[in-house]
Amino acid sequence: MRSKTLLAIATCGLLVAAASCQDTPVAVEDGLDLPTSLASVHLKGGKKAAPTYRDAGLTLVAKASLSGLGNEDILVTLDAMANVDAVCQNQGGNQAPGQNPAPISVTGTTSIPAEEIKNGNVTFTVETLAPVSPIPGAPDCPNPNWDEIIVDLTFTSATITVEQPVGTVVFTRMDYF
Repeated sequence: MRSKTLLAIATCGLLVAAASCQDTPVAVEDGLDLPTSLASVHLKGGKKAAPTYRDAGLTLVAKASLSGLGNEDILVTLDAMANVDAVCQNQGGNQAPGQNPAPISVTGTTSIPAEEIKNGNVTFTVETLAPVSPIPGAPDCPNPNWDEIIVDLTFTSATITVEQPVGTVVFTRMDYF
């Protein structure tokens, strides 16, 4: 015989004051998976848990451990903003420093199959893709006949987004550097 566990789910109307909210008990049989929407996905390691970031020059690498996941595939996305360090090179091979390159956004994803999630936990590593270089049209060089070559990125922020199932965001975190 399966035992039953009661969960308290707050039910409130959109315009109802918090004081009128009630806890509604819902019976869930042991052994059944909770919907991901009821999960509390968070970084593993307590209140001060944080991803680790590694600047790899033209890419950013993030690593973290998550807890509170359900038993479905997940998609982890890393979006990062960076200031560009670029040089302009003419057809003769002469280089001049880039002239105020605009900030750039780079993104990377990693998919993790449900089989890799153990007891609601998983560790992931995700890396952004490098930006296109040389930059088409060389917008920060003396003229479009030059090549604008990105030599380094200085990352200013990163956002990690976790979807489970894919298409349903269950976790987001932004960090500034």
